[in-house]
Amino acid sequence: MKRNALSKAIKIVIGGALAGTLAACGGGGSGSSDSSEASSGSSVGPLSGFGSVYVNGIRFHTDGSVNSDDGVERETQLEKGMILKVRGSWDGSGEGDAQRVDYDDTIRGPLTSATWDDVEKTGTLMVAGQTVHLDGQTVFKGLSPVEINGVATDTYRVRVSGWQLNDGSFRASFVGVKAISGDFNDNNEVEIEGIVEDLDAGAQTFTINGFPVDYTSAVFDDDMTRDDLRQGLAVEVEGGLEGGVLIAWEIDEEGELFDEDDDLEIVGVVYDFDAANQTFLINGIQVQVNSGTEFDDGLSESSLGNGLLLKVEGDYRNGVLVAEEIEPRDGDAELDGIIESKSGSETLIVSGVRVTLTTGTLIGDDDGDDERITMRTQDIEYLNVGDFLEIEGRQRSEDGGFLEAIRVEREDDGDDDFEMNGRVTALSSTTVTVMGLEMLRGSADFTGIEVGSEVEVDYFRNSGGDYVVSEIEEDD
Repeated sequence: MKRNALSKAIKIVIGGALAGTLAACGGGGSGSSDSSEASSGSSVGPLSGFGSVYVNGIRFHTDGSVNSDDGVERETQLEKGMILKVRGSWDGSGEGDAQRVDYDDTIRGPLTSATWDDVEKTGTLMVAGQTVHLDGQTVFKGLSPVEINGVATDTYRVRVSGWQLNDGSFRASFVGVKAISGDFNDNNEVEIEGIVEDLDAGAQTFTINGFPVDYTSAVFDDDMTRDDLRQGLAVEVEGGLEGGVLIAWEIDEEGELFDEDDDLEIVGVVYDFDAANQTFLINGIQVQVNSGTEFDDGLSESSLGNGLLLKVEGDYRNGVLVAEEIEPRDGDAELDGIIESKSGSETLIVSGVRVTLTTGTLIGDDDGDDERITMRTQDIEYLNVGDFLEIEGRQRSEDGGFLEAIRVEREDDGDDDFEMNGRVTALSSTTVTVMGLEMLRGSADFTGIEVGSEVEVDYFRNSGGDYVVSEIEEDD
């Protein structure tokens, strides 16, 4: 079980994961509209469901087309976890119409090495000299992280959709894995993106995150020319590997992603936080907080800081996102247990805990089954009473307490011993309550536990139907 690995394992800082200018796809659909709450602009975040596409909790109706330089032309080629930029309109009901859907790989190439800790749910990949961090919210396709852990060099090829961090490494939202002979695009080219360093115009070389690039034969996309290359420029490079050097075939400058006065929704991780000026960067975009910014789900201005995964909504003005609403997207609680009942399409009871599913909840399976689910309703129907789940989410206190799921993964096997990580909301000499579930003390030691404590709990259900703690300790 992951011990809050997202917040403990790495300090996450975002670069521009969706860089590059992508052509538009025609849009339209039959989405509902509430003119009083209508927005028109861009929404950037991981794909969480299909029918047509769900991004940042909005169901965008599309015509099925996607425009990308990376071999993705249709909605049916997308995978959950891929970071999309959707240009369109949406309303307060969570429905929208997409005028354009953009996708761009962040990294693509042969896998040099892979590590994975299945307890902490963290790991790393090395691809073309680039370090990619994995965590409990990373979606895998083709092979699981357990299966690629410790693989031999040049056994597999991967495509990564994610965000760049402050140290030049990346955090993966999606990882697709194929045998080394498999194609993600027309050619088995390598793609990396980052900042130009060590530029030598005479030798026509530079480095990205320390990895050497030779651009002697490169074609420059859009309005960029060879003379436009400079130190500190953010670029995307595609090419082939020769002797540990990326021979660039194509170089593209990472251009402006959004239009002036866009309504913008974006998910990413905070870096370069400036408390005095109430600014920070997310996905390479400067965010301005002001007196009108609304904070949701227990977040406050005083709790802002580097490393937080957030969703920010606001207006894009003069290259700055003026924040109207900010909410956390990090999980602060976890649950491993069995589905005991389902209520409609939004609520599960999992080992005594009420779990709510949202349009942003990622639902997956660890059984390696590549059968594609193409409708959000199928995601929900896929979960059945008796299934064992691993859930990461946010502990909510309203309505008696529950767990709002960020990610749900169905496991092939489980047992009658359940686990949770969460916050104690009530405590007596004989019971403890976490996520709205009151559990009997049993033989567990409550020493040091108090209301507000972050705890790890192992528990079970006895023959009388009561939930009983077998072990509890503070989560540090």
